[in-house]
Amino acid sequence: MIEEQIVGRGLRDRRLLDALERVPRHLFVPPSSRFAAYDDAPLSIDFGQTISQPYIVALMTSLLELAGHERVLEIGTGSGYQAAILGKLAAEVHTLEIVPELAARAARLLGRLGLDRVTVHLGDGGLGWPTAAPYAAIVITAASERVPEPLLEQLAEGGRLVAPVASGDGAEWLTLIKAERGKLIEHKIASVAFVPLRGKYGWRARN
Repeated sequence: MIEEQIVGRGLRDRRLLDALERVPRHLFVPPSSRFAAYDDAPLSIDFGQTISQPYIVALMTSLLELAGHERVLEIGTGSGYQAAILGKLAAEVHTLEIVPELAARAARLLGRLGLDRVTVHLGDGGLGWPTAAPYAAIVITAASERVPEPLLEQLAEGGRLVAPVASGDGAEWLTLIKAERGKLIEHKIASVAFVPLRGKYGWRARN
């Protein structure tokens, strides 16, 4: 997986690769899908949600440029896999999940793996987690028509936010937003397809 899907596509940061090596991806997918856990594809994880393909997890993580001291917010815990990778790379990770069953499942697994830097919260991800704000990095793992304003407000100066954002024609773009000198600078990275964001700021056309 790492050599062909990650390094083979140009991602070579050693800290990122080490994190991918140390997190057992097969534990984050349903038992019936574990034979495909390391394939180059997303997988269903119940409740209409998915675990993203390994390359997309790696790409989104790399765009955050984590050095190890940051406080990170993730929106859409899902299986907990992205949070686990972040937990290997940052000092503190808060992850929000709107589906109670998924939040509970991810919290149990992350705890079992000793990832005590990660805290799972049950709630509407579009509202963020202001208690621990501001965040040096925010990653959103569900698509919306625009990045929810509360999340932009919780991004620290100099911080980075990565999210799939819909364009006018309904296509989705993995988008990097940098907070620089009081401005938000946006960069489109790659065409993607994600499940829709749910909650107050959800993508109603897809929901």
